Amino acid sequence: MTRRAWVRLDNASNIFLAARSDADPKVFRLAAEMDHDVDRERLQLALDATYDRYRLYHAVLRSGVFWYYLQDSDLRPRVTAEEQPTCAGIYQADRRRLLFRVMHHRRRIILEVFHVLSDGTGALWFLSDLVAAYTRLGDLAQTVPLQSPDGDGPIEPDLGRAAAGTRSGVDGTPLTHQLAGDSFAHYFRGRRDRTSSPGKAAFTSAAAPAALAVADHIPSTPHRGIDASRGLSRPPRRSSTKVHRVRGTRTPDNRTRAVELSMASTEVLALARAESVSPTMFLTALFFESIRRSSDGLGPSYTLAASVPVNLRQFFPSTSARNFFATVRVEHTYGKGADDLGSVCRQLDSQFRPKATPEALEKKLRRFIRFERMPALRIVPRPLKDVILKLVNWRSNRGLSVAVSNLGLARLPEPAESRVARMLFQVSAVRPQLCAMSHAGLLTISFTSPFIETGHIREFARLLTGSGVAVTLAAARVTETELAEGGP
Repeated sequence: MTRRAWVRLDNASNIFLAARSDADPKVFRLAAEMDHDVDRERLQLALDATYDRYRLYHAVLRSGVFWYYLQDSDLRPRVTAEEQPTCAGIYQADRRRLLFRVMHHRRRIILEVFHVLSDGTGALWFLSDLVAAYTRLGDLAQTVPLQSPDGDGPIEPDLGRAAAGTRSGVDGTPLTHQLAGDSFAHYFRGRRDRTSSPGKAAFTSAAAPAALAVADHIPSTPHRGIDASRGLSRPPRRSSTKVHRVRGTRTPDNRTRAVELSMASTEVLALARAESVSPTMFLTALFFESIRRSSDGLGPSYTLAASVPVNLRQFFPSTSARNFFATVRVEHTYGKGADDLGSVCRQLDSQFRPKATPEALEKKLRRFIRFERMPALRIVPRPLKDVILKLVNWRSNRGLSVAVSNLGLARLPEPAESRVARMLFQVSAVRPQLCAMSHAGLLTISFTSPFIETGHIREFARLLTGSGVAVTLAAARVTETELAEGGP
């Protein structure tokens, strides 16, 4: 039997495995709302064609003595109706299964991904191609059937080929983030090739950890302001103030509480520009204020802290769909200065900007690469690695109140762009989390939480409506009372 190609997980992915739990299975969701109810059979055809071009998504997760690894598989995904709660668990240690699922519900095409496989940007590439293939099939089905040359009847179109189409970027130019083939060759520069066939090489390249894509590009001379002798090993500074941790009543069966707010993106962008801050920092400040208002009181010395991921692809050339981001921590201590929304916005923005520069992120990346390549770490048994990473994650969580993730403006290739209205982004969460995404002039803000309470969401909506932004709200049912009500 031919040995299947495999790639070891990087430590960024390993920490998701160590930190996952019943309440937070480390799954995130992307969805696109079509202008019609989704046709399941057509979506399956589109999925088949898209899946064949994304070798990374063929992976299953396996465990060895010293590490976890992704292994190529011959499994095929099947489209299902949405019957599980938002961001339900995908990975099961005792089962060999794909690390993503595609579902549909009314007008929505839904992609859920285990975070070990990919990050939001990488998954958005897959969803964009899936929706584009689905739309092309719909257009083909509406055309007049072609007549055969002998006039005996119509020719059945090649739906698979129509779904595959020609991959291109959102502006019509060829894609630069191919997920298989020679574009990943430099990931393995200096490594022994373990593959013996083009198919294995394609999977191995597609599944390469994204951090390896920039390892060879990091200059030997550090950027100005980086202490090369200490920057790789010095632990990050922690705030001396007490961080407020949001608590609440757990959902009955650990399902994620998800609430969606939709509004005009231009109106929120105008509010952020009025404060001269980025939309992400404006939403973070608004989140802080809503937490403060919905709490019984943070106290004069309490600090609210947020973790904000930054897509590293915007600074470092990488075409990998694997996890490739760094997190930036921002905080505000109430009662020690100006606490109005505008002042908090500007303070958070002044913290975020210097931490999100290529130089600062490169410093983090240097430390990450050095840690991953430590010889001593390689011989630590996997169960012990899990314990260590779980403790690291627990310590990090103690210094955070909430998490904020903004995928920004999504654009789809035509004809999908004009057929999709809202797009949304949600994650399973160990703490209250805000995820934002905009498309077609609509900003969708999704709140997810392991708690049933929604007071902070109510205050968030009030702050927006008080500023003249019209907001619509939709919530998934989680409590026994809500579930008993039935309906969508």
